[in-house]
This record gives sequence, C-alpha cells and structure tokens, in this order.
Amino acid sequence: MLQCVNRRCFLHLLAGWIDIATKHAAAAAGSDVIQPPPLAYKKWGLQDMDTIVDHSSVGVMTLCVFDQMKNASILGGFNASVKGSPPAMSQYVAVGGGPYTGFYYAVEGSSQPLLSHVAMAVASKLTSALFNAASGWLGWNKNKNEEETVQKQKPKVEPATPLVVRFGLPDSRRHGESICLSPCNTLAGVTDDFGRVTLMDLARGIAIRMWKGYRDAQLGWLQVPEERGDRQHSPSASHPRRHALFLVIYAPRRGILEVWAMQQGPRVGAFNVGKHCRLLYAGYRLMGVNSVTSQGWQLHTQQVCLLDPITGALRTVNIPFHLALSDKKSERAKDMHLLKRLTTILRSREVEPDILESEAKSALLEIKHPAIKKQALESLLANKNAPVSCLTNITSALNDTLKQQDPEGLDSVLVELCSSQLKLLQLYNDIQQLHSATDTQTCSEALESLEGIEEELSRVGPTLQRYAQLTSRPSVSFAQDSPNLPLSAQAFLSQMEYTEEGQLNVIRGSETEWNKLGSFLFWGCLCGKSPVHEVCDTLQQAGISPQQLLSLLLSVWLQREKEVLQKPEEYAKNLHTLLITFSNMKGAVEESWDTQSISPWWQQVRCTCVQSHNAAASLLAAFVAHRAAKASITSRADSKLQEWETVSLELEQWVVCVRQLEDVLVLQTLLLVPPPQGSAGGAAPQCSIKMLLEGGTGGITDSVSKWVFRHNLAPERLKEILQEREDKEAEDKLEQAEGEEGKDEKERSQEDTDRTAELLVAVCQRFPHSLSPDLLLAHCCWEYVVQWNKDAEEGRYLGWAVEHLKLVSSPHIQLGICTMMWSTFIVKRFSAAAFLMEKVGKAPKDRLFRRDVGMGDKAVTSFLGCCVQLLQILMEADSAVEEISPPELSVEEAWCGAEGPASIAELAMEQKGVHFPLVQHHCLLASLMHAAMTFILKVKPLSLFDSKGKNAFFRDLTSIQLMPSGDSDPGLVSLRQEFLLRVLTGWVQAIDDASSSASGTGSSPLPSNGPKADWWPSLCLELGSLLQVNPDILRRHLVCELYNQGLDLRAEEVMLEVEDKDVLGSQLLVLTGQRLSYLLLHSQSQTQPAMELLARLPPTLCTWLKAMDPSELRCLLVPLSQTSRLVGRLIEMLPENHAQYSLALHLLEAVEALTTED
Repeated sequence: MLQCVNRRCFLHLLAGWIDIATKHAAAAAGSDVIQPPPLAYKKWGLQDMDTIVDHSSVGVMTLCVFDQMKNASILGGFNASVKGSPPAMSQYVAVGGGPYTGFYYAVEGSSQPLLSHVAMAVASKLTSALFNAASGWLGWNKNKNEEETVQKQKPKVEPATPLVVRFGLPDSRRHGESICLSPCNTLAGVTDDFGRVTLMDLARGIAIRMWKGYRDAQLGWLQVPEERGDRQHSPSASHPRRHALFLVIYAPRRGILEVWAMQQGPRVGAFNVGKHCRLLYAGYRLMGVNSVTSQGWQLHTQQVCLLDPITGALRTVNIPFHLALSDKKSERAKDMHLLKRLTTILRSREVEPDILESEAKSALLEIKHPAIKKQALESLLANKNAPVSCLTNITSALNDTLKQQDPEGLDSVLVELCSSQLKLLQLYNDIQQLHSATDTQTCSEALESLEGIEEELSRVGPTLQRYAQLTSRPSVSFAQDSPNLPLSAQAFLSQMEYTEEGQLNVIRGSETEWNKLGSFLFWGCLCGKSPVHEVCDTLQQAGISPQQLLSLLLSVWLQREKEVLQKPEEYAKNLHTLLITFSNMKGAVEESWDTQSISPWWQQVRCTCVQSHNAAASLLAAFVAHRAAKASITSRADSKLQEWETVSLELEQWVVCVRQLEDVLVLQTLLLVPPPQGSAGGAAPQCSIKMLLEGGTGGITDSVSKWVFRHNLAPERLKEILQEREDKEAEDKLEQAEGEEGKDEKERSQEDTDRTAELLVAVCQRFPHSLSPDLLLAHCCWEYVVQWNKDAEEGRYLGWAVEHLKLVSSPHIQLGICTMMWSTFIVKRFSAAAFLMEKVGKAPKDRLFRRDVGMGDKAVTSFLGCCVQLLQILMEADSAVEEISPPELSVEEAWCGAEGPASIAELAMEQKGVHFPLVQHHCLLASLMHAAMTFILKVKPLSLFDSKGKNAFFRDLTSIQLMPSGDSDPGLVSLRQEFLLRVLTGWVQAIDDASSSASGTGSSPLPSNGPKADWWPSLCLELGSLLQVNPDILRRHLVCELYNQGLDLRAEEVMLEVEDKDVLGSQLLVLTGQRLSYLLLHSQSQTQPAMELLARLPPTLCTWLKAMDPSELRCLLVPLSQTSRLVGRLIEMLPENHAQYSLALHLLEAVEALTTED
C-alpha cells in the first residue's frame, strides 16, 4: 500500500494544526470541537509483485515521444491512438521479490482516487442522515451520544486505488532489500540478499552495473561541484559549474567504505573503518521543492556521514571533483593531490624550516603537469611562512630540474617564471647584505656640488623647526603600516616582474606597498648606513630603470619626513649623492639634452615635489635637486662658455619651484597650527603647489580664510594682525616701555597666540598680493557666510561675516560681496520670514520659524539684524563706488600660472550695480521686522506698505522696480506711526533698571546690540522720515516715555530736539500731575506736612490732582528733586498766554513747598 501526500496540502495542514493549537482553549471551554482541514492524498495499491520490501518515489516525469508510441502499441495494439503530448506521470520503484524490481507509473491528473473519495463521503452522509431521521421517529436515540463517540474513535480506512506494475526486472531467486535514490533522481542503488549492489538507470528501467561482495551494504550518494579555478579561464566559464556524482558503499562485514565514480567510473577511494558503523544519508530534499527542478543542473547538498558507535566519532565524506575526470593512474589527479598537500604544508605554522623545505621541494618536483607546477611555485613564493633561503633553494632545485629535461617538452612560461623569480630572490639577498655592510664611502664630487646648501637651510631653519613641532604631534597609526617593518621576500617579489625584453619592471601597487619597497631599497643609503654606489650598481645591473628608482627614492624621502627633519643637513647630503648617482646612470638624462630646454629627468623630480603635501621634505628635495641639476648643466656646458655664467631654462624652472615650495612651507606651517578648544574643529588641511594652482587665483586666500574660521579669529583681531606688517617696530618699542606687572600670568596664555600671529604675518609677507587686507577680509566674509548657511542656528557666523565685510576698504568689493551674499544666501530666508510674520501677525513661535525659515526665533532675530547691516553696507558702497576707482587685483609672480575658478574678489568685481531705492526699500522692511522680533510686537510688516511697495519686495536688487511715490494713505501712515511708537516704548522699558530708576543717577552706557542698544531711537526717527511719519511726534513720545520710566536725564537730552514745545509741555504737565497725585494722595507714607500742604493748595489744583491716575506711571518712586526740575522745564516751555500756564505755576509752588519741608 502506497500513500502519496501533496506537499502543498501538507504544508497547509501543518499551518491549520498550528491554528487549532491556538484555539484549543476555546474548544476546552465547551465550544464545538474544531476540525482540522482535510488532507489531500492519493492511496495506491501496488500490485503484481509478490513481496515489497522498500520503495522510492522518483517524482514527476514525462516520456519521450518514441517511448510513448512504443508503450501505446504494446498496450493497445496496432490500432492504438496516441495523444499529441506525452502525459506527466509519477514514477515509483519498488524492490522485493517476484519481480526483483518493479516500476510503477501513475498518470498525473487522474480523477479515479478523488471520485472514490467523493462517492464514499456522499454515501456516508446519506446513511447518517437516514439513520438519524429513523431513530428520531422510532425512539432509537437513547445511546446516540455513545454511538457517536465510538464512531469518532474509529477512523475510516479508505480503500486503495490499484496500480499495476508497468514492467520489472524478474529474478526468481533474488530478493531486493533496499533502494537508495541519487540526488538527480536519474540513478538508484539497490541491495539484495545475494550481497550485490545493482546500479539502476531509472529513466530506461535497466540495470547498468553490479558490484558483488557487499552483504548488508549501506548506500549513499555525493554530488561534487567543479572548482572555479579549473574553468575561470575557459570559454564556458560563464556557464553553470559541472558536478560529478559518486556512489558511497559501506560494507559492514568487511569494515570498508568505498567511493565509486558514476556511471562506469573507477573506485576513487577506499577506507578501512569499523565493522559496527552506520552510514547516514538523508536521501531527500526540502519539503515543497518541486521534483522537476531536481533533474536540472542545480546542485543538491545531501551530506554523507559515517557514525562509529564505539568511539562516538562522526566523519563526513568529501571527494575532490577531479577524481571523476579519469582513472586512478591519471597524472593530473596525482598532481592535484600533491598541490593540495603542498598547500597544507604551507599553511602550517608549526613546521620547522628544514622540514618545510624538504616537504615542499619533494612535492613540487613530483608534480608533472606544467600548469599545476606553475601554480604550486606561485603558491610557494607567495607564502609568508617560508624563509628566503627555503624559497631560494627550492626555486634553484626546480630550475636545475627543468634544465635537465628535454628542451622541446618544456613549458617556456614555467622556465621563465622560475628563472626570473630566482634572479629576484638573489637581488633581494644582495640588497639585504649591502644594507648590513658597515663601511660606506662618500662621493667627493657630490659634496663639492652641494656647497651653499647650509645657507639655504639656515634661512628656512626657524620655519622648519616650527613645522617639525607641529607635525610631531601624536596621531593614530597601525603597526602593520609602520615604515620600519622589514620588507618580506614575498612582498618584494609581488612588486617585481621581468618584461619580455629582460628589463626589471617595478609594479606600482598601493601607496603603502610602494613606500615600503622604497624604504627597503634606499632608507639605509639616506641614513648613511649603506654603501650608495654598491646599492645603485646592484639595482642598475638588475635592469631597473633610473626613472623608477628615482620615483621610489622620492617616495620614501617624502613619506619619512619626520625622520628627515631631525637631521636635515645629513639626510640632504645623502640624498644629493643618490641623485647624482642616478643622473649618471644610462637612460637617466638624455645625451642629446640641450641645456636650454627642460629635462624630463629633472622635470620628474619637480612634478613629485609639486604634487606632494609634505612641504618640508619637498623643499629639501628641491634644494638638493636644484644643486644637482646645476652641477649637471655646468658639466655639460661647452668649454668655450665656461668663463660665462650658464643661463638655463631648467635652472629658471628650479628657481620658481624653490620659491613656490618656500611659500607653501610657510603656509602649511600656519595651517597646521591647532585651533583653540571650543572652536570649529576638523583635520588640518593639506596644501601643495598643485592644489594651490588648481584652486585658481583665490586658492591661497581661500586656504587662509578657512584657517581663520577654524581658529575663531575675531574680525578686529584679524585687522590688527594685518596692520602689523607696517607698524611692527613701533609696537615692539611700545611693548618694551610697558610695565611688567602681570606678565607672568599672561605669558602662558598669550605665547601661542603671539606665535600664531607672527606666522600669519609671515604668510602675508610671502603673499603680499593674494593676502592683501581687502582680499583676505572678503574671503573670510564669504567663508563665514558659507558656514552659517550650513548651520543657520549659529547666528554669530553671519554676524562675523558682516563685520569682516565692514572692514573691507574697497566699495567695489563690498558692493559685489553684498550682492552675492544677498542673492545666494539671504533673500530666500528673508522672504520666508517676512511672509510668515505677515501671516501670523506677530512674532511667530519657534516651531513655525524652524519649519519655514530653517532656524529658531532667536536666530531669526539675529539674522534680521545682520540683514539690516548688510543692506546698509550695500547702500554705502553703492554711494561710494563712483568716487573711488576700482582696485587692481594681481597675484605674485611665482604664482601667475594659477588655473582654476575665479576668486571671490574677482567675482565681486564682475557684479552689476544695484538700484539704490530698491535696496533702501528692503532695508526699511528688514529694520521693521528686526524691531518687531526684538521687542516682540504684533505687526504685519508687509501691511505697512502699499501695493507698489509690496510688489517691489524680494526682486533682484539690480533691477529697476516701480517704487512708492507721493503722499501715502493717512490710515497707512497711522499704522506706521503706531508701530514706531510701540518700538520706542519697548526700547525705554528695555533700558530701564532698578538702580537707575530709584537713584536717578546719570545714564549708564548701553550695549551695541540687542533691545538695549542706544541706536534704536535714531533708527526710529530715520524710519519715520522714510515712512512719512512726523519725527517730532516720535521725539515727544520718547520724552514722555523716558519721564514715565523715571529716566529724567535721558529725557532732557532728547527734549532739546523737540520742535513743538507747547504740545510737549501739555503732555509733561499731565505726567507731573500724576507724580504729585501719587505723592500727596496715593502714597502709603503720607506725612502731616503733606496733608497740610494739600489743604492749602488752590481748589482748582486739588481737583485737578485728584483727577490724575498715577497707575499709568511705570516708575512711581521718583525723587522730588527730579520732579522739581521737570516743573521748571515746564515753566520754560509753556508760554505765559498758555491755558495751563497758571496750573504749572501752582504745581511749581506745591513742589517747592514740599521740597522746603523735606
């Protein structure tokens, strides 16, 4: 009996059982029992076999057209009909007896089992319904529940659908015991009671091979993929990998495990194991995988294991792919085994060098195939555990073996590889021996041509010392990247290769590997510990070109800058010796070179120095190379011209290069100065001649401006440093005349600052044109506004940008920088803030500002103040442009070859002029918005302008717009006046403090920014004149507010500018009455004299004082002397014919009486 379960239905069944488990609590609580989902399966009754011991389901298959026609003719006769397409069938193979092996085929889509299920289900339901109805009529339902329980306990057994055998392998005496299906479902191994193992071809239904002597055998299969290395260079490398199939047979009675290649392959392995082991082989795939896919090329990874129950060991069976390629006498298989053994030896770190050499040599010499031998040699030479002597001996032995063989049968590639690697190993040993030598010689000619370099070193000595101090700070590094580590032979071989012409070419890999190779070759010579000429001769005889040697020398010189700066003069002499030796090599300096042209040899040195970021080492190399080139040119000069000084284009190039490198050294020293704590950090920028030239005419200025930003240098301090170039001597004398008190406390904190300022002055002296005050300030302004745009919350960045711009003396540069700042960074945020304030009608909340403007409310206030200052600078610059000629921008002579983007100053000079009324219009709006945000006032800033004014906002400042003209609407003027009055009130309230109000002393100095700034009243008056608001109204309001706040002295200062004294006198008369009313009527500390004075006052004055409301005063406790002074001012302001003049006289008498009593 065979039951076939649909895999998908079974998976759904498992999911259903999980769902039932979760609902089990509900079923246990008394609800109906939840039935599991039905399981779809097919039940086959395998017939026509006497006994069935084991079976296997091969899967779905389809016959070819020929087999389909053959089966149709055999089963149906001559007149049988054949379908158009072969049907899909499920194949089953059973083993046992009568016949020995049977093959069964069930056509897919057959409805026979499903119809029987349906019929039985319908019959069962009809029977149950009739029985229940009859029992209800006749009263037979007494034991209904018991019968239902019994029926539930007895599962129904469905009858099997008969499936006849299609054909079989008859053998009356043989009985099968087990069948094992291969992973690809095409082969199967069958064991029987005769101790045979039969290999079956399931597609054809025949036995193709039989082994005997394997009683109680256990079978397994292994499918092995092909290694990628075998086919990576073949044309079919992109195709799927091939795989080999092996049959594993374990014979327990013999205690042997054998591996056989399929289908007719040899035995590729045999292992003696125990007689009580168990061969473990899964033999099935993941549930849900379609059986059709298993017939493709996809690899299945069933693992074959051997379990030893005595020792508890579990061993896996692994077979190399190449064992399936040929028989056991194959040389390739043997070579692959030797290669694997060699690889295992090389990977072992505990092997002694002697044993490693002998084992590797024997394995390498036994390999026959040239390609495998080449691969083995490459693996040996690339191994880091093998010493140099081992590599040399093995390679030499292999080379001798190849020479003894027949030349016609040799592989030329292997011979060349062996010969070249042997030469390289010998070169490596020679270089090592030369570096270990103690006696060195100095070239007298080289020392003679180096005369005068001490003066150059002494000239740049202080800068070199400062540079060395800044570069010697501790930094993170890795031990494997240290240049002091010795270069292994494997790394040396990996960077060298011989060309077809016999020249030795150095392969340039990573920068670290290149520097390590240069250190191995020349660092001993630079230190003076190795013989220079012997090393150079050895390298020249090896075939390395002088150009590559020069590149290696310069790389190690630049990379080990810190060591070079410790003894610059000594290292410079050794470098000079090496350069002279290299230049005398064949192929270095062309013999046909004309001294009036540029030499490619010396141009290589200059290019390396120009591109290097190591400023000090590059400058020293340029000093040495300049001397060497001059000596070479002098020696090549014609004897007739020896008495004349040789003028060469090459030397002119060196003069310019040395000048540029000196400039770069000073600049790089400045850039290396660490910023103070708390300022904007970041790694120190690296500069080179190439980088500065590619940065354009403003590259130098841009580097210094970034340094100024990182050091948080205030604009005023920068201006002072820039002026030190002219009056430095006068400042030194002034410092000597100053007292020395407190010098010790300030010395430590100011020492670094002073040295930094000296460095900046030195850089400015090196670049008088590129770092002129206007250019540097303009670049600093632009750098700060760029940094502010990255983080708009840092309002001080924008403020310092504006401060730098104020210090620029040229109005042309100011005008251009302002225009670019406004259009690039400012106007977008400014318009967003204006529209938001117009929409809200007051100072918006922080959340709204962050959403629309991109910054908080405090940052917006600072931003609007900077906008006002920027537009004011723009208006002043536009007014002065026509009076002052534009500046001439130039660069230093040595840096005229700069190619790149234009500088900020050049871009500023190219900007168009602005429309002054439009700029003033925007400045007016910015001032109103700034005032509203500073004093938190309710206002719609755009509503303070008419339609023409609104349309002109946020336009290009260079365009001409239709501006408001004529008298404005009275209602609009009233709104503007009300807003300005509230601004003045807010300012008065901001500047008030308790001490000044109570004491009445003189006004204290006010800050320059914020709501307490002293320029707010003048700004309001200026805005009033632009907004057609009467300025005298603003002044009178300001005087009244100051008196109301108790700031009488400030009020008297403003009172001098008031024009309409009569109106002001009437306003102040009311304020004076409020003060006296509080003093006489509302004060809690009323005295007896005050009460008597109140009784003596005229009735009119008493009535008037009682009508006053002192609660309107913000400062109630004002000294009586200030009130007396205020009344005196009133008498002076009011004319005698004024209606309230008499009332003022009565107030004066009352105040004098109170003063006399006090």
